[in-house]
Amino acid sequence: MSANTTAGSAGPAGPRSRSIPKVPFWAQIVAGLVLGALLGWLARSQDISWLTTTLDKVGSLFVQLLKLAVGPLVFFAILVSITNLRKVNNAARLATRTLLWFMAMSLIAVAIGLAIGLITNPGAGTDLTPKDGKLPEHSGSWIDFLTGIIPTDVITPFSELNVLQIVFMAAVAGIAVLKVGERAKPVLTLSETVLELLQKALWWVIRLAPLGTVGLIGYAISDYGWNLIGKYATFTADVYVGCAIVLFVVYPLLLATVAKVNPLQFFKGAWPAIQLAFVSRSSVGTMPVTQRSAERLGVPKTYTSFAVPFGSTTKMDGCASIYPAIAAIFVAQIFDVHLGVQDYILIAFVSVIGSAATAGLTGATVMLTLTLSTLGLPLEGVGLLLAIDPILDMMRTATNVAGQIVAPIIVAARENILDREAFDAATASPIDEADEVSREKELQVAA
Repeated sequence: MSANTTAGSAGPAGPRSRSIPKVPFWAQIVAGLVLGALLGWLARSQDISWLTTTLDKVGSLFVQLLKLAVGPLVFFAILVSITNLRKVNNAARLATRTLLWFMAMSLIAVAIGLAIGLITNPGAGTDLTPKDGKLPEHSGSWIDFLTGIIPTDVITPFSELNVLQIVFMAAVAGIAVLKVGERAKPVLTLSETVLELLQKALWWVIRLAPLGTVGLIGYAISDYGWNLIGKYATFTADVYVGCAIVLFVVYPLLLATVAKVNPLQFFKGAWPAIQLAFVSRSSVGTMPVTQRSAERLGVPKTYTSFAVPFGSTTKMDGCASIYPAIAAIFVAQIFDVHLGVQDYILIAFVSVIGSAATAGLTGATVMLTLTLSTLGLPLEGVGLLLAIDPILDMMRTATNVAGQIVAPIIVAARENILDREAFDAATASPIDEADEVSREKELQVAA
């Protein structure tokens, strides 16, 4: 024991105290953004093809690793979250209020999107014509949406990554486990173990986010440049401004007035999830960080284990509300189609009811085609927006994930189950904290 004490008290001059200062995860992401932008600019300005290819591969591998876990992660997260509701008092009321707040926030977001689109006329003044549009490879309609929920077999949804069908199977399995009761306990235990393993593996992937950021941002700038953005300048600005209003005005107002908490403190706790969503463009891929952020902000784990997985697959203020509203106005103006009051009401209806069509994956093409088909607008309009979609998707997904944390905080505050002391104390990055917890566990095992 004395030897350990002596070694541990070597003082500042001891060789073991000379450790490399740890860089916070948020700072690593920012550094990745800056480095990626510089490398992307260099690759494009100097026409360095190998650098563009390298950036593309690095970014694609990061997204591919995230997607690798999406199918099983969604299935077991939804299954376990449904069964966890039995541990929560007034579970039915919590679930209902969560859904109602999801819908209310979507309605606010789509109203803001429509207002911005009507004020700025994003389709006017561009050199784009209907001939520039092309039919998307994948489209959506209400019939496809409703019939597509039910899978034809249990393998295809995972191989083709149809998240909506995976959610359906997980919900059925979760309800079945609840109905069977004690006899299904081995299945539930196995599901909880597999979910924990998947989340652990996904944390390792998330640690690669700074490197993935370099590739994703660098390739976007190298491939698209500023010329393409110039053609869609008003539309791009509209989407970013709309998301920014929801993210930095609407959410803080709801937190301050409804939940009665400090909005600045919310951003301290939620920022790791928001910035990872911006980079990864995947609500589902960000789910472990989103859930940990919500828990650090005082939302009970028994509730977040339901609300966050549910929100990650259905709560899409950026992709399913702001974006399709502005995009519908943009497409209508390009194709010279007049939209009336009833059309704007339809856009709001689709955004509130059909947001599950986005299903937490990169991109919102299905949601856009669902909106356009409902309005009777040409689906070729989707082709006009595919080129700019990755740039828009970063801000959309960041808004999605922020909303997926705001709603549980509001519900928890209204139900008096929010730990306000934990909320006020949430400052550290949940990613850095997860690493510290893992190291402590490893030390305990070694001891």
